[in-house]
Amino acid sequence: MPASQPAIILASESPRRRELLAGLGLAFDVQPADVDERPLPGEAPEALALRLSRAKADVAARRAPEALVVAADTLVVLGDIVLGKPASPEEASAMLRSLRGRTHRVLTGLTLRQASLAYESTQLADTPVLMRAYADDEVRAYVASGDPLDKAGAYAVQNHRFAPVARLEGCYANVVGLPLCHLYRALARRGVQPRHPLAACPWPQSHGGCAWAAAILSDISEESRGSRDEEEGR
Repeated sequence: MPASQPAIILASESPRRRELLAGLGLAFDVQPADVDERPLPGEAPEALALRLSRAKADVAARRAPEALVVAADTLVVLGDIVLGKPASPEEASAMLRSLRGRTHRVLTGLTLRQASLAYESTQLADTPVLMRAYADDEVRAYVASGDPLDKAGAYAVQNHRFAPVARLEGCYANVVGLPLCHLYRALARRGVQPRHPLAACPWPQSHGGCAWAAAILSDISEESRGSRDEEEGR
């Protein structure tokens, strides 16, 4: 690996991912990567999230082969159904009602790619999320605010007014859209030393720590595992 740190590109226009990555104290450029996000026939949600994160990384890496690209794709999965961004207020309301009082999963495929070195690291973060039993009038007010319309599953975990989540069992930042401990782990293996995620993630700041961070971060190794590092996230 070269001694100097490569330029970093975030292959996403999401303001939430941009804010989370900025919390790690790294300088980066934003270069969105548009890909066809439709699933392949019979494709499992886990495989879809990983494939799309790699596809986004490939698009950005072709434009800037010397840079280290950070790409992510986040899915909200209820049973075996992937809930994307709602196309209308009516669809947002239907999604929120289907999630109400139930547990779903938030999956994020996370890829780091540096084309000039044929380097790629891909991880999957998986967070079970239990939604609270919010009332219909709360759903109507939240949908009327416009907040659900640009979000997978039609909700933002960080929306304190609606506060849709009763409990989660894993990485909070993953539910926002960029699993910081997983990203920190991958960056450390690549030789990049960002700010520690416990100092950057909103969850430990507001809850006095994080019960899941240590298990994720304990998998950091001294050296990269090679050109492709694929793992199951926690």
